[in-house]
Amino acid sequence: MSETQAAKPAAPRRDHPRTHHGDTVNDPYAWLNDRNEEKAPEVLAYLNAENEYTESRTGHLAELRKTIYAEIKDRTQETDLSVPYRKDAWWYYSRTEEGKDYPIRCRVAATGDTPPTVEPGVPVQGETVVIDDNELAAGHDFFLLGVYDISPDGNLLAYGVNYTGNETFTLKFKDLRTGEDFPYAIEGVLYGGAWSADGAAFFYTKIDDAWRPFQIWRHLLGKQDEDALIYQEDDERFRVGIALTRSERYLIIGSGSTTTTEYRYLDATDPTGEFTLFNNGREQGVEVEIDHQGDRFWVLHNRDAENFTLGWTPVEDTTQFHEVIPHHPEVRLESADAFAEHVVVSLRRAGLSQVAILDREGALNEIAFDEPIYTVGIGANPDYESRHLRLSYGSLITPASVYDYDIDNADLLLRKRTPVLGDFDPSHYRQYREWAVAADGTKVPISIVAKAGVEPDGTAPCLLYGYGSYEASIDPYFSIPRLSLLDRGVVFAIAHVRGGGEMGRQWYEQGKLLHKKNTFTDFTASADRLAESGWAAPDKIIARGGSAGGLLMGAVANLAPERFAGILAEVPFVDALSTILDPTMPLTAGEWEEWGNPLESAEVYEYMKSYSPYENVTGVRYPSILAVTSLNDIRVGFHEPAKWVAKLRHESPDSDVLLKTEMEAGHGGRSGRYGAWEEESFNLAWLLDTFGIA
Repeated sequence: MSETQAAKPAAPRRDHPRTHHGDTVNDPYAWLNDRNEEKAPEVLAYLNAENEYTESRTGHLAELRKTIYAEIKDRTQETDLSVPYRKDAWWYYSRTEEGKDYPIRCRVAATGDTPPTVEPGVPVQGETVVIDDNELAAGHDFFLLGVYDISPDGNLLAYGVNYTGNETFTLKFKDLRTGEDFPYAIEGVLYGGAWSADGAAFFYTKIDDAWRPFQIWRHLLGKQDEDALIYQEDDERFRVGIALTRSERYLIIGSGSTTTTEYRYLDATDPTGEFTLFNNGREQGVEVEIDHQGDRFWVLHNRDAENFTLGWTPVEDTTQFHEVIPHHPEVRLESADAFAEHVVVSLRRAGLSQVAILDREGALNEIAFDEPIYTVGIGANPDYESRHLRLSYGSLITPASVYDYDIDNADLLLRKRTPVLGDFDPSHYRQYREWAVAADGTKVPISIVAKAGVEPDGTAPCLLYGYGSYEASIDPYFSIPRLSLLDRGVVFAIAHVRGGGEMGRQWYEQGKLLHKKNTFTDFTASADRLAESGWAAPDKIIARGGSAGGLLMGAVANLAPERFAGILAEVPFVDALSTILDPTMPLTAGEWEEWGNPLESAEVYEYMKSYSPYENVTGVRYPSILAVTSLNDIRVGFHEPAKWVAKLRHESPDSDVLLKTEMEAGHGGRSGRYGAWEEESFNLAWLLDTFGIA
């Protein structure tokens, strides 16, 4: 504890009644979300007071933070290169340099099918720097690159920059032959975009006031005053995007909500032409994904097929579907990527990700790996004609790895494994899979990693991570910072709770809408199982989650405060009901198919009110809580954790609750890698201190 401790902030309480479905609720901290500029100084003053209090309460951990930061830095090969990937006439890669926060994006001319040999710190012969993120970031506290798209002929670059963290970008264009930017920019652009086949036009996405991508515009290079609106989505639940197919033959506009998708396509050689509606357009509740190959579009859909089915339609008649891979109740088909002679199918079985090759004859060949628990996915594969597939791979004990798979010979070649410096040895760690049993009898998988020698004897501290929303799967992954916990005897576990996608579409359906509470009870059941199995000391389990996983953190804090020694909630979605009741807030309308619409449904309103963390804070003694947020987070506003912490302090004054706000960051936290290491060092020091092993 520091010698001088700042006073514990107490946010003013002000009446703010709201009424829905005959229920009137007073929200005394609603003023923290007042977007009136006149109120901003008061809100900022409160956030700064919370930061001062948090620093004073954690000042005794300063040396531990420095130690952990040094451990992360010493294990990281700071000067490094990615494995080059082929796109048309060039090999592209990025490299990092010691002391620099951001990557340098480069290319060399392609002279063959084998990637050039690249070594850290050794200049690559013939290298051209496409863009140096460090130069773009110079003079700014925050930097985020959005669009990064090179024209098919390799001559032009479209790129987006953001300097606040609000994920709204300025779109710029660069002539890679001269190295010069075009003398204009386009404001208010989101991620993504697509070039026409000849590079004469670039299509981009614009957002509305609720940060919803709702328009596709066409820009003709050098004619900044002639941009044309190509498509506008008026349904507030839907978001739009555009892409050029890998074949570079078609431009595809996709419009989708959580449950429904629709596509339009255009010959990429005719950028001023009219887009054609795919099939018969949107069908409520049917999700579709398409890709182009030769005379057909490959189509993944879930009409009468919960886990999706794969087939194709002729380009000339997209209403005629020919099934190739039928629906399977235990195999979730997640995506299909078309190449000239094969299709790559990403799927999920028994909680694990897998990749398979579908050849012209219809044979499906899965790529096998040795570890019992791992994560695999397709990497950068822009070359339509390639017979080699770039894969990304990793596990809880295997650092991120890049493989090339030879499709003709079924050979798997390791191109690179992220180096971990120092005395790291994968054999010094062990990974396991446990299963919790939820209240309704459902078995919930848990992935576990620990230092070799740590036994399930009920004495180890355990960090339990969870997410459980949007069908997002939290697959086992390697983390250099996590080693600072494992080497101190901490067990790390991931609870693969319902609401995620780990066990198929039904896993997601059972953890959304009026089944959302399954996410929370699955997590507490996982904590119970870790204690019962001996992998965690019953009084030394800390929960961690962020964003929608922060909702999970707030919910389990209310549901089972006695189960957890601490809770680390990052950019937490803890004021869910208030946000989903306000359609002017970013993303809200598009979220109604995930949570339900409490404006229209009294049943949804009451159900959300019964679990929304902020609504259910009481006077119980809570575990130690650290809430981390960012001032410019557009996805989960800082006001949510700020209100939550204020209410926790008022209702449970004896609980140990801290709020830390990054004042120059967005949803992903600080942007540079060194700043991110500082953030994580702060978090890990707090975790270790809460475990009592600092």
